Amino acid sequence: MTWYQTISILEILFGSLFFVLYIGYLLRIRKVAAFFKQRPHVVWFKFVLRHVYLALIIVAILGPSFGAMKKEIKTIGKDLYIAVDLSQSMDATDVQPSRLEKAKNEIHRLINRFNSDKIGLIVFSNEAYLHSPLTYDQNALQLYTQTLRTNLLPYSGTDYAPVLQLTLDKFSTNTAAAAEEQKAKVLVLISDGEDFGGNVEQLAARLREQNVRVYTLGVGTLEGSRIPEGRNFKRDKQGRIVSTSLNPGPLVQLAELTDGQYFEVNNRVSEVSRLINAINNIEGELRESKTIDVTANKYIYPLALALALILLDVLVTVKVIRI
Repeated sequence: MTWYQTISILEILFGSLFFVLYIGYLLRIRKVAAFFKQRPHVVWFKFVLRHVYLALIIVAILGPSFGAMKKEIKTIGKDLYIAVDLSQSMDATDVQPSRLEKAKNEIHRLINRFNSDKIGLIVFSNEAYLHSPLTYDQNALQLYTQTLRTNLLPYSGTDYAPVLQLTLDKFSTNTAAAAEEQKAKVLVLISDGEDFGGNVEQLAARLREQNVRVYTLGVGTLEGSRIPEGRNFKRDKQGRIVSTSLNPGPLVQLAELTDGQYFEVNNRVSEVSRLINAINNIEGELRESKTIDVTANKYIYPLALALALILLDVLVTVKVIRI
């Protein structure tokens, strides 16, 4: 037998508190019965009964599992890179608390959702760098995500070409291994859509040839906002305050060129759930098969018995005074 949960200090404290309070209750009943020269024998029956169903409830919470068996599951294995735009415009606050902070929250959701797949992190502005290699280590990925700041990279605009080239290089390095492991290749590119680089059509065509699907996630609003810079706002060379707004055009184009899809995140809507479904619905890729041990949580049996004993407890009454 195995357990879904382990007994913790909370269960121990709860059981001890119940025992102490019940002893106080028994002493009070005994005192009242002694005053009237009675012997409430049912009290001791209830004492045993209530401790039995309390123990059964704790057992149900811990989740006793038995009946182990082998089960084969077929899944679409994925190697997933998440590329995050760290240009200064990602500090804009048209999406609260900022575009980058909102993006980090959504990355956490992606990491948690694809916990059985390899995930890597790429950061970029006008250059691209590998922030975390492909890994199954969720804790490391969450930590790397927390460290994302726009000042990690020198600010000089945004260019999608370097991040696409880096993605090509990384997937090309592991082409043989990926074929053996039967992995689908996915890039999720998160940006506000401001692309000051050159034409990315050639790189997108090469990604498509290698069956790398690019899903783009636009963060921001069409209304836009100013870009915080210290205690003030960013200004251009003429001293005018710079404003930035979501530009979905390049992101839509990049997704279409690679058979991917474009999604959007702002204060009013988050299409990350649709993004997750789209990645899960990838068809035509090679599949992998895994055999796992399966046990059934049998909590229902001790819980049902505890409920029956509770009903018995309600029906049996304690008579302290007999006339």
